[in-house]
Amino acid sequence: MIQRFIELGEGYSDIYELIEIAKANKERLLHMMTYHTVIENKEVSSLVVILKPTVPGDFQPLYICREGIPNPNKKPNKRYQLFQQAATELKKEIIELEVKPSVQFSEKELYYQYLIGILRMNRYIPPLA
Repeated sequence: MIQRFIELGEGYSDIYELIEIAKANKERLLHMMTYHTVIENKEVSSLVVILKPTVPGDFQPLYICREGIPNPNKKPNKRYQLFQQAATELKKEIIELEVKPSVQFSEKELYYQYLIGILRMNRYIPPLA
């Protein structure tokens, strides 16, 4: 199985695409998540849509708008409200995690491997066979 993060942007206008991906794939929608972190003393969040793996092909996409919106638990905002509204419509609970910021990693790919490890360890996505 291949599990890969697909970055759409930081959550400005691309959040609409993230929400459309979730709605258009409601049969494949596995999780809607928010990853909270701190960058330069600012509390920010990433929004994530995880789909079930493709059959055939075993490709599991994890769509992300990375670290671009204020943490909604500290500063309520319209972009997160839109994500929350979509989750309600799709009958999904938003899973929230505290994670390290991507700036702590020398490469974005290492950051995404770190996140995949957390998701596997917590059984949000399946381990590799």
